[in-house]
This record gives sequence, structure tokens and C-alpha cells, in this order.
Amino acid sequence: MIPAPLKKQLGNFEEGFVLKRSVFQPCLELYPMKEWNKVMQKINKLNRFVKKNNDFIRAFTAGVKMVDIDATGRLLIPKDLVLFSKIDKDIVLSSAVSIIEIWDKNLYESALDHAMVDFADLAEEVMGNQNDEEDGIS
Repeated sequence: MIPAPLKKQLGNFEEGFVLKRSVFQPCLELYPMKEWNKVMQKINKLNRFVKKNNDFIRAFTAGVKMVDIDATGRLLIPKDLVLFSKIDKDIVLSSAVSIIEIWDKNLYESALDHAMVDFADLAEEVMGNQNDEEDGIS
């Protein structure tokens, strides 16, 4: 079941969703169709006659499934994606800006524990050079 706050984030349920393997983690990514179309516009600009581009497209779209969320907010995860993400019993739905990550609970907690060790360095590297004067946050 998708919790109510995440339903709001996902937007229009009538357009459908794309469920796919994550590139970096053993989890799944749930894209609202609007967000998936934005990603695909970028990918469609890649030259398919460059082998690395072709290999990337194949790997990125491996296991992609079009899915719907039913009227009660339930999502059926296909068996191959359950196996990929090693979902056992309990899951975590994690908001990741414009998509939702779907994790096995134990793997999610392990990934968080591992990430916390490096988070200060990561935050400095990723955000440290940002200086957006409009909002006063630098």
C-alpha cells in the first residue's frame, strides 16, 4: 500500500507508472509517467551507434515494467523485480525527490548505516560548492 503522503508526491495515478531496477542500489524505483518521460527524453538523445550508449540504454531499461496503482493504493511488484531487490517481507518506501524507492527493510537500514559514515563528506562534495543567492542558502 502506498501511504497517503507519497500518493500526493506521485501525482496523477491515471497516467500510470514505471517500475525499474535502481542503477546504484539493490532497490526498485517507481517513476510517475511524467517523470519517466523526462528521463526517456534525455536517453533518446544518446547516439545508439556509440557502443557505450547502447550498452547503457540496455542496462538502464532492463526489467522496466509499466505498472498501475489500484484504487486502494496497492502496487503489485513483478516477481523478477522482487528477486532483484531481494524483498523478503517488510519493505520501505523512500521518497527520492521525484520518484519513490522501494527497498527490502533490512537492506535499506544497512544502506543507511553505511551511507551515514560518509554523509558529511558526501554532503560537502555534492553541495559544498553550491551558492544560490536567491534563497540565501550556500
